This record gives sequence, C-alpha cells and structure tokens, in this order.
Amino acid sequence: MAGRGHPGFPLDPQMPGTSLGLTAVATDYGVLDPAAARRWGYGWDPAVAAADRPKGRRMTGDEFTDWASCTRQASTRLLRGVDVQGGLVRPASRAVEIGKQAEADPRLRAAWDAWSRCMAAEGFPGYPDPVAAYSDPAWSRGSDGNTAHTPRERATAAADVACKLRHHTVEVWQTVQAQEQAADIAAHPASYAAALKALRTSRANVAEVLRTLG
Repeated sequence: MAGRGHPGFPLDPQMPGTSLGLTAVATDYGVLDPAAARRWGYGWDPAVAAADRPKGRRMTGDEFTDWASCTRQASTRLLRGVDVQGGLVRPASRAVEIGKQAEADPRLRAAWDAWSRCMAAEGFPGYPDPVAAYSDPAWSRGSDGNTAHTPRERATAAADVACKLRHHTVEVWQTVQAQEQAADIAAHPASYAAALKALRTSRANVAEVLRTLG
C-alpha cells in the first residue's frame, strides 16, 4: 500500500462505508453452553464481538481500490504452488454433501425428532432441528448478526440446550457426521490427499513470508 502512495496505511483497517454482518452458527450444532444461552440467547456478548472488529481506521474509497489490488497480490504469493480448486476448495464442497447425507440418516432424524418433541413439551415451537431454532427470524438479528436477547429468545435457547443434553442430540449428530466423513475420505483418498498437500503448501508459504518479515 505504501508503494501505491498510501504511507502509514493501517495493518487492520476497517472497510469503507457500512459493513454488513454475517450470521454464523458458533458450532455445527447450534448453541451448546447453558450459561451463554440464558444470558445471550442465540446471540453473543456485544463486547466480545467488538473486540474482534478491525482496530485500524476506516480506509478511504481510493485506498480501498488499491487495497483490493494489494490483497490479490498477497493472495497470489500465499497460494503459490497451491491447487486451490482441486485441493483447498474440495473439502468445503464435500462438507456440504456430507452434511446432507448426515441429515438423511435415520439416527439423526430420530435424534432431531426427540429434541423437537422436548422443545414442544417445554412450551416452545417444535422446530425441525436446532439450526432452525438458532436462525428463527423472531430473534431480530441486526446488521452485525447479533440478536436482541429478548426474554423469549433466551428462554428458547436455554430449553434448546437442555433438550440437547437430555436426549444426547449432539452425541448422535457428531457420531453420524464422523461416520459420513470417514466414509467419504475412504471413498475419495486421492482427493483428500490433494487437499492435504494444498494445505501444507499454503502453510509453508505463510511460514516463509513470516520468516522474511522477521
């Protein structure tokens, strides 16, 4: 950035304009911590989220144009020799398919049904699965992805966790996922070997850059 006429450009800049937040489930299984569910529902402590935000100033529009170019240049260096599509991308694409296969497993369907009945028995909606409860529009997520932490939301999240514990929902879920993952690795050994090679090459590139920077 300095070479493009932006001396003193911050290492951790904020995006220009208003940044949109993304809603993400903290785990594959939704909310799991009873205390966090009671306090924050399906959201999180705003102070924790603030600590993760960029520390530098907001970049200007002109800086952003050059920042995008510099970012592409940096990515090219870090991904040198890496098979992105056949290596790094494949595990993520397979994860989607593996997730669908897990969802169709009768054991997981039965575990979700038991959890759903438990939620209904506690006086809450009988969501089809925990992710549906987490992503309910009723929680009024803002642009940063956080929720309103209403009493109803927090009570629902607390019941969600309690029902998971009572019916061992996560244990069944994790077991089914692990078995599907193991089967996929066994069925496509060359693809996963390529992914591992790509990951190791990427890490080696990062280590080399860090050594150069001292």
